[in-house]
Amino acid sequence: MYNNPDIEKKLAVARTRLILDKPFLGALVLRLPMVAGDPKWCETTFSDGKTFYYNHDYIDALDPEQTQFALSHEALHCALSHFHRRGHRVKHRWDLACDYAVNPLLINDGLKPPPDVMHLREYEGMTAEEIYPCLEDNDNDGERDLEDNKKSDETDSDSQQSRQDNNSGGREKEKENNEQSEGQGEQDKDQDDTGKGGRAAQPAGMSAQQEDELSLQWEARLAGAAQQALQSGRLEGEMARMVDHLLQPKLPWRMLLARYMSATAREDYSYARPSSSRGDPAVYPSMRSHETNIVVAIDTSGSIERQEIQEFISEIDAIKSQVRASVTLLTCDAKLNYGCPWKFEAWDQFQFDVDIRGGGGTNFKPVFEWVEEQDRAPDLLLYFTDAEGVFPEVEPNFPVTWLVKGKSKVPFGVRVQLN
Repeated sequence: MYNNPDIEKKLAVARTRLILDKPFLGALVLRLPMVAGDPKWCETTFSDGKTFYYNHDYIDALDPEQTQFALSHEALHCALSHFHRRGHRVKHRWDLACDYAVNPLLINDGLKPPPDVMHLREYEGMTAEEIYPCLEDNDNDGERDLEDNKKSDETDSDSQQSRQDNNSGGREKEKENNEQSEGQGEQDKDQDDTGKGGRAAQPAGMSAQQEDELSLQWEARLAGAAQQALQSGRLEGEMARMVDHLLQPKLPWRMLLARYMSATAREDYSYARPSSSRGDPAVYPSMRSHETNIVVAIDTSGSIERQEIQEFISEIDAIKSQVRASVTLLTCDAKLNYGCPWKFEAWDQFQFDVDIRGGGGTNFKPVFEWVEEQDRAPDLLLYFTDAEGVFPEVEPNFPVTWLVKGKSKVPFGVRVQLN
């Protein structure tokens, strides 16, 4: 491999400075071995989730603070599993979205960006998935997208063919070994050709299973780095909020809700003392059936998409059918929407075809005020929202579960993160 003592020392010093000044980022950077990449494919820096590859000339042109940024940039991409989250998105646009998501975090954390860094204020606080649809391709990007997709399809095809060959055995297995030997020879030849410096060849792609495993490893690394930084009081600001959001347990809310409803609505025997008018002092067990009374509130402000509202509504009947539960549905943005409430008894099928109209600001008070005016407090208030609005000043005396889309916190009740 290509070794330049000055560049290696520069990277090592930058990494050490991160460990001292930014222990969270420094702990992540430590997980990536640093290797000089071939300039033919590594123009600046790159990471496949396992190694930090760098272009010698690019690092040489950076000052020490910018070098820290370059190291942190790739490490944070890995910690956020951007290599694993692309799915079927166009690679070039996805890479841009990831850069727009990561760079503001580093800049706001006090790191000095290189001059070529992608940064737009309107994308601050957004995830790569949220930024991706906002990006528009120009003609050159479109050509690059087609090329990236073609390469991605070829890689997927090669991986699938490799798996088929591994299962076929016999002559095909022998043929595969011969082809691998020939391919290795060609690779060695290519390395000799590039190789006056012997820089690293472009890393091969990973299988879906390998990506899954590596993503889980980075999730554990992120948690460990965050815990150490928090204990030392060296993780704060937007970086701390981002980490808190990522590490918050992603609970299976449908299972959680069904379990709660089953616990409160189960049929059981009651040993309650009967009315004294019966004249019989003995207490006999009697069958009771407690019907759960649930209020479901849906945030219909402009930040909640119509499709998300419909998907949530479609789940309610499936949960409701598991137990005896009456459901009262409220929809609200800055005020309760027209037509509220809609009530469904335990024996009713939850069919809801009302055209919900909202789109205003978000105020949670109208829902809680309506509930307080009722004769009976609900067994549970379930609120579907992005949690960005005006909350009641006083916590109610009935249980509240918030199903939250986004990163915002709630002042009381149980917060369940929607994936």
